[in-house]
Amino acid sequence: MAEAADELSAPLGRDGARGKRRFRLPFTPIQALAAVLGLFLATFAGYALFNDDPLGGEPLTRVTIGPSSGEDKPAGKAEMPAEKPAMTAHDAEPPSNSAKAGAPAEQRTVTIIDGSSGARQDVTISGEASEKDAAAPLGAMPGIDPRLLEKARYGMIPKTSDGLKPFAAYAGEADRAKAAKMPIVAIVVGGLGVGAAKTVEAILKLPAAVTLAFTPYGSDPTKLVERARAQHHEILLQIPMEPYDYPDNDPGPQTLLTTLAPEQNVDRLYWHLSRFQGYAGIANFMGARFVATDTAMAPIVREAAKRGLGYFDDGTARSVAPSLTAAQAMPFAKADVAIDAVPTAGEIDRALVKLEELAKERGLAVGVASALPISIERISVWTRTLDSHGVLLVPLTTAMTKSKSS
Repeated sequence: MAEAADELSAPLGRDGARGKRRFRLPFTPIQALAAVLGLFLATFAGYALFNDDPLGGEPLTRVTIGPSSGEDKPAGKAEMPAEKPAMTAHDAEPPSNSAKAGAPAEQRTVTIIDGSSGARQDVTISGEASEKDAAAPLGAMPGIDPRLLEKARYGMIPKTSDGLKPFAAYAGEADRAKAAKMPIVAIVVGGLGVGAAKTVEAILKLPAAVTLAFTPYGSDPTKLVERARAQHHEILLQIPMEPYDYPDNDPGPQTLLTTLAPEQNVDRLYWHLSRFQGYAGIANFMGARFVATDTAMAPIVREAAKRGLGYFDDGTARSVAPSLTAAQAMPFAKADVAIDAVPTAGEIDRALVKLEELAKERGLAVGVASALPISIERISVWTRTLDSHGVLLVPLTTAMTKSKSS
């Protein structure tokens, strides 16, 4: 009877004597997922606490540093924080002076100091020296006069030599005799170097007499500048300067700031000057606050004038550049018309007509535009009509020279 009772009380479908026990996990799937997630968070927190990387997570921008090889490839790249760090000469080891063909790539160390936190980061910069470049200074681009280069902390920067200045050496070709007798127009198209497609479009579609202004940024500004020079365009280097709404409106790494000491801004200027070579002058990139501050601008203008460069002002209100450049006898021009302030075809065409009228009225006029596709298209169409209107399109340096002599 006991056996029968056991059979009656046993669950249906199970043999009490021979039934197998089902294996059960000591935790649920949700508990397992929570454990894995907790382990991941603990590992991440440990890395963040004990890894000494104050710049970890910062966005990076790639800049080309060093000479081009025989195949026009960038000689070396360094990753730098997208924040504008202050760089001072005593914080880095001096670069090696040797550059021999066939030798291992030269390496030098630059210490980058974060301007807000004070954190330091060493960046190693390497370059390759080919047999073709062995006789040229380190960092020189093809077609650049080595006499007009000086080796500085961040690379090669322009200088004067026996009365020869980069302003004259790299000025665009123009019929100066004709320019002296006719109304002339110069146009500067800026913002190039970042965005290879739009830069190449500007280089190829715009007439050679249009001056192109490059920012110091972009993955390979050297190669793009070389291409522009090969198409006979005159080149300017745009220097990022502090706008009124900085840092909400941030021009980019190594921006010149009114809050920095003059020697710090000059050091940053050297950084920009070394990005590529072959430019006849510099121009402001943004910088409404900086160009209106005499104490901040004066050291920059003096340094650029000493190195034989011209200065182009994009027409920013209250700029002190005209008086400062005049005091240095420095070639200077200021934009009269912002061609694409309203970037529509109709407004651009009206601005170009105004530019032409100013040239006929005063003898010369200077326009500035950004490298927008619509701007490039309308400028290209308009320049083809100038000959029939009795106006000559010239590089900016020609307008600077005529302005100085008139």
